[in-house]
Amino acid sequence: MRYPLLRTIAITALLTSAATILLLRWGVLPEYGQTGPLPAAQLARAASAKQPALSPDEQVNVDVYSRCSPGVVNITSTVVEYDFFFRPFADESTGSGVVLDLDGNILTNDHVVESASNLEVALPDHSTYQAKIVGRDPQNDLAVIRLVNAPKERLHPVPLGDSSTLKVGQKVLAIGNPFRMQNTLTTGIISSLGRRIQTENSLIDNMIQTDTAINPGNSGGPLLNSAGEMIGVNTMIISPGGANGGNVGIGFAVPVNTARRIANDLVREGRVNRASMGIRGVDITPNLASAIDLPVESGVLITRIYAGSTAEAADLRGYSQILIIFSQRLPIGGDIITAIDGKPVSSMADINLLLESRRPGESVQITYYRGRTRNQKSIVLKEQPRGYR
Repeated sequence: MRYPLLRTIAITALLTSAATILLLRWGVLPEYGQTGPLPAAQLARAASAKQPALSPDEQVNVDVYSRCSPGVVNITSTVVEYDFFFRPFADESTGSGVVLDLDGNILTNDHVVESASNLEVALPDHSTYQAKIVGRDPQNDLAVIRLVNAPKERLHPVPLGDSSTLKVGQKVLAIGNPFRMQNTLTTGIISSLGRRIQTENSLIDNMIQTDTAINPGNSGGPLLNSAGEMIGVNTMIISPGGANGGNVGIGFAVPVNTARRIANDLVREGRVNRASMGIRGVDITPNLASAIDLPVESGVLITRIYAGSTAEAADLRGYSQILIIFSQRLPIGGDIITAIDGKPVSSMADINLLLESRRPGESVQITYYRGRTRNQKSIVLKEQPRGYR
């Protein structure tokens, strides 16, 4: 009885397996757990599926990237450093830049090219060229470099917009090379306008704040509006991780109206044609005013006047004596500037920022104290003296 029963079970199993294989081949049973290629009918159905229509916002992103990304370049800056034993070694860093014209002029941040002994620029088509510095403006963290022997047909200038009409909440897009990943697009909005930001070298006024994702490597790349026009130069971020930290939604861009003015000067003259009063001064605080009995608690006490400067032509006066306070020498007796064109000033940084948008030959009205007498005078600005910073 035992062996016939086993034969019956074996025959039944074989018949069941054969029937299942036939049914699967004929397509009667579903192919559960199938991991191989789809049947031809299913492949045809998958191939006929269409990409859903882009939303209007998505279409803006696609259009802006298509038009502007060919004009955004990757800049590799090589700086010669020295180790503990004073042996030289090459240290590379990267940033972004924007093609300005068919002459190969590239706008970027000054900190991207600062101290560079060699500059190599990669275009989006993967061609690379050497570049040389045309001019730098550390005060606004901007610089212009020029490609060497780059064919005009490979250059795609990015159009410049107008940053004076920007609105908080406006959509913006950034294209750059974060962490060496070339031509990356991110989007966001303008979070605030008119920010005054302290960099390593200076104060920059009227900065654009954005929540667009900006990371190391984006520096020097364009901030764009929905029309594909550059409205700012992405410059810095606030990051808890410090210099090597990532984006937390607080980035800043130099407005394009400032960048346009600076770039024009750098391309034409290799330097910024900047107006200046030609003075050095001490920032007045309430404690200082009380200690030396000044007539105001805020302003700039002139300590030095440069020869041939606006201040000299306007008969402003510098210090007349030296006062020693807590072992420190303080030049006193000079005029005290308290306002320019009606706007209060409390530091040399305030004066520099108020004059930043002015050009040599323009006039401003200054309010100042000579002794305890308040005066006002209209003065004509001259070009900033060479070597003055």
